[in-house]
Amino acid sequence: MAKDKKAKKAEQKARTVAKQAKKASQKEKKGKSKGNAQDDSDVEDVDLDAVLAAYAEEQAKFLKVTESSSGPPAPRSSSTLIASPSNRNELLLFGGEYYDGALATFFNNLYIYLIDRNEWREVTSPNSPLPRSGHAWCRGGNAGGIYLFGGEFSSPKQGTFYHYNDFWHLDPSTREWTRLETKGKGPPARSGHRMTYFKNYIILFGGFQDTSQQTKYLQDLWIYDCQKYTWYNSVLPPASQKPDARSSFSFLPHESGAVLYGGYSRVKMSVTAGKGQKGGSSQRMTLKPMVHQDTWFLRITPPAADAPASSQPTVRWERRKKPANPPNPPRAGVTMAYHKGRGILFGGVHDVEATEEGIDSEFFDTLYAWNIERNRFFQLSLRKPRAGNKKQQAGSQAVKSRNRSKEDEEELLRNLARLEAKGGLSHKDNMEMEIHAITTEDEDIDLKQSLPVKFEMPHPRFNGQLAVQEDTLFIYGGTFERKDQEFTFNDLYSIDLMKLNGVKEIFFEEPEHWNDAANVESDEEMEDEESESENEDEEMASVEAASTALTEITEPNAMELEAEQEPVEMQLQDSRPHPRPFESLREFFTRTSTEWQEILLTKLKDSNAATEKTIKELRKDAFDLAEEKWWDCREEITALEDEQEEAGIGEVVSMSERAEMPSAGRRR
Repeated sequence: MAKDKKAKKAEQKARTVAKQAKKASQKEKKGKSKGNAQDDSDVEDVDLDAVLAAYAEEQAKFLKVTESSSGPPAPRSSSTLIASPSNRNELLLFGGEYYDGALATFFNNLYIYLIDRNEWREVTSPNSPLPRSGHAWCRGGNAGGIYLFGGEFSSPKQGTFYHYNDFWHLDPSTREWTRLETKGKGPPARSGHRMTYFKNYIILFGGFQDTSQQTKYLQDLWIYDCQKYTWYNSVLPPASQKPDARSSFSFLPHESGAVLYGGYSRVKMSVTAGKGQKGGSSQRMTLKPMVHQDTWFLRITPPAADAPASSQPTVRWERRKKPANPPNPPRAGVTMAYHKGRGILFGGVHDVEATEEGIDSEFFDTLYAWNIERNRFFQLSLRKPRAGNKKQQAGSQAVKSRNRSKEDEEELLRNLARLEAKGGLSHKDNMEMEIHAITTEDEDIDLKQSLPVKFEMPHPRFNGQLAVQEDTLFIYGGTFERKDQEFTFNDLYSIDLMKLNGVKEIFFEEPEHWNDAANVESDEEMEDEESESENEDEEMASVEAASTALTEITEPNAMELEAEQEPVEMQLQDSRPHPRPFESLREFFTRTSTEWQEILLTKLKDSNAATEKTIKELRKDAFDLAEEKWWDCREEITALEDEQEEAGIGEVVSMSERAEMPSAGRRR
């Protein structure tokens, strides 16, 4: 849920270190003259420049980048989590804030989570961005590394805010931060914005700024050229369409640019203020919260190779139709991570104005996949292990185990032959390597077995942090509200997006006062139970009437939506191989490898490039095509598998497995 924070306008020009030190010393002298009375001063008197100067001075005491073992990060919100682009066993977490109901604390810790070891490490650096929350970062695409921009910082009582406009690059291998000094003008200070990458460009859009009067939402588009070290402010013609101003939206990469979905803002609306002096109702303008559900495609065309050095990429916003089957009701505070041509969405909150005194909120723990090309949402459900015939399962496992042992044996023989051809290793070295590999494998198995697996999603929340590494989704933290209390999580979970076989609880710790709030809520529910039971019949009658009316309204809309989507689905049908239920990616490619290679050879023949590909390259490209098709159909196949399980149909045995069985038939 987006929280608007009113504050004074941040200064546009950064002061030098000398001026900051001077202000800090003046503030220290004032504190000595006023004594302890200064502790109770108004929060608006806090000089944020002096506070940040003190942070920078303390940070400069670190002589070099150090990395040490650490426990899980403290609870925080509005931090950023990303999968390391250079190491498939690492996640990176930076920044965030924690509000305990009275004071706000901001962080600039860089944490590294080692996936294979289930271990957190904290990085300290003499040149690290100052504490902040609401910032944005993304992978550098072809340029490599991670880029970070903006964010906000506030006084402890959140009476004064500071917005950043600094731009940073992080090398995930060395953990080294570098502040980037760009050519020309860059984006103004902001927070709540989003960034993504395209080739050698970094794309930034939206966000908000807090002024002394109101919160201003932004809709400007900025593109950073990682090779020319230049920001481009892509100004569109007046007649061109573009997304409305917003923050906290989803911004994902695309092979031709980027795609945008949803977001939050406040818009001016006219409301009825009551009866006027002449008996008529008067109208007044007010800011109303708005949860966006539109989708946009940003098409980016890089300049030609022979274009002048000052040329910038051409951009165009294209509005797409409303996505099919979006999360309902609309929700703010959702987060989305990119995974192989789709977005993985989790959580969110829907605000319902219950009374004039307050707002009632509904929080969600549902998981969705947004197919970018089809512009369609699919709800992802956890799948418990299938309970079938034990003899059949044992036979299937035996066949799979036999196949795996043969493959492992063949691979081992190939490796030994390769080592012997090169002069190889001694028998002792081989034994040591083998023992080390077995020990490491056993440690990984023990680690995986020690983590509990649940078949229910993490607790409902909004603004949780998502990252995908090696087909595994990681969910960290988030915020939940109960009555007037706000709880900030620092738990960590993982979900295998290929199997969806439960939620692995990596770390969980109950928020402070969590049980106290639960007890208060249960007491209130017990007090209201009798009054609710008396009105049960009336409520049931009203629900039935509302349900009947809703059905009459929604059925035509559903038919229109189905009619509208039908031509699109027809266009998407092709003659390429289609995955089968319960078929893994490896089994799908094994079954259809020849067909994909024929499709690829046909394309290469048309372009007269068939002779330029080796057999190994052809097989790799064929696998890429099969993988793209497998993931594109993943949600539909998963739904079909669930339907077959309900009907009592078990796992489908692949043809390669049936060939080894005595009763197997031959495929025509």
